[in-house]
Formats: sequence, structure tokens, C-alpha cells
Amino acid sequence: MRCPFCGTDDTRVVDSRLANEGDQVRRRRRCLACDERFTTYEVAELTMPRVIKSNAAREPFNDEKLRGGIMRALEKRPVSIENIEAALNHIRKEILISGEREIASSIIGELVMNALRQLDEVAYVRFASVYRRFNDIEEFRSMIERLENDPGPEQRKRQIDLLPSTPGKS
Repeated sequence: MRCPFCGTDDTRVVDSRLANEGDQVRRRRRCLACDERFTTYEVAELTMPRVIKSNAAREPFNDEKLRGGIMRALEKRPVSIENIEAALNHIRKEILISGEREIASSIIGELVMNALRQLDEVAYVRFASVYRRFNDIEEFRSMIERLENDPGPEQRKRQIDLLPSTPGKS
């Protein structure tokens, strides 16, 4: 690794540890020529699949589009940056886990809606109104009614299981 201070190629790793929930390796390095220390991060280079748009056009996955859509839906909502980053990371991982070389934009849209539903119901409705192209107030009303009737993630956690969680046990 080239030293960012003097440009020599002779550096040594002083310390390594996992960072960013194990997705990165953080390395402290020392230059053997000028004795300066600096930090580098090592990340696996994974190729995101191409996105198949609704008009059948194909384009490279654009992380900024994903982030922008989520940030617009969450604008002025009380959701922390940490929770937003966690949701973005979860969506990216789901896309990578699919193992596909191409993925439909509709699948990405559903992943975003699921993530927003977990983060903030107002943002979920905002995103859904654009994503599903609501045409009138009746479509909004029906979405809100579904939200009211379907328990959210916090309510599901508080519910008591009436059936055993493992099949076959009484």
C-alpha cells in the first residue's frame, strides 16, 4: 500500500480489525520511510445485478437512486441515519443474496416498501403512493385501512403466540 504522505510503497500493517458489522476490515498502517500512520479499509468488491426497468430497459444498479428514493420518503420524519443506513444495507444484501445477474425494478421497489414499513408508516405510504401510482384519495384510504388492520412490527412483537412455534409439539 502506498503511503499517502510520502508516496513510498513500503508500509506495514500495525493492527487489523473488523468494522461495519464485519463487512469491512480496518487496517492501521505505518510507513517505514516517513513513520506516519494511516488507516485503510478493505471491502469485498461485489457486483450488483443490472436492473430491468418496467419498460424492459436494462441499466446498472444505482445506489444513489435507492438512497434518494428512501430519503425522499423519509423527509422530515423522525428516523435516525443509523436506521436508514441499516435498511439500505439490508436491501443491498437481499439483492446480492438473490444471486441473479439481473433483477426487476419491481422487486427492488417491494424491498424498499418492506424496509420503509419497518422504519416509518408515513414514509411507507408516501413511497407507496408514488411507487403504486395512486390516482385518487380512495387508493390512499384503502392503503391506510390495510395499515390499520395489519399489525406493524412493534405490535407483532407484543402479540402472544397462540400456536406453538415448532410443528408437531403440543
